[in-house]
Amino acid sequence: MAHRAIVTLATALMLCFLVLSQMDQGFFLLHLYQSLIWLAIILMLFYFEDRYAYMLGMLAPAVWLLITYATGLLGGAARQMARLMHAQRVNNQISLLAGITALLAVAMIVLCAIRWRREYAGTGKGASTFLVSLGIVIAYYAILVVWFWHSIPQAVATG
Repeated sequence: MAHRAIVTLATALMLCFLVLSQMDQGFFLLHLYQSLIWLAIILMLFYFEDRYAYMLGMLAPAVWLLITYATGLLGGAARQMARLMHAQRVNNQISLLAGITALLAVAMIVLCAIRWRREYAGTGKGASTFLVSLGIVIAYYAILVVWFWHSIPQAVATG
């Protein structure tokens, strides 16, 4: 399989969200849902839908990074990563895991962009693949944001 690096990254990202679902029990189903896009990318590569897998592999992590930045989680992740780099004790493991996930997401964007450029650049399939993939990513993250918004009162009440 020529996509080992992308499958490995997608698996690592999926595992990050599954671990996060165990660490942050108040949002278990939400984090479980976040892991599904990575499983979809793996399955697309397995069933030779490379175009969409590569495009989703660029768009999904980019949107996740934007959402994480907008909510302030990326700043907390950067602080935990900086503490780790300075050999200080990490005081928020969830933020540390978000930092690791962010690094993996950037690597996924880069690898998928390289593969896209190598295999599909100039074939005329870019615009349609981008628009379909963007629609999927927007729908996926819209569900995630609405679900998160509605689950905040429940998580605060139980947490």
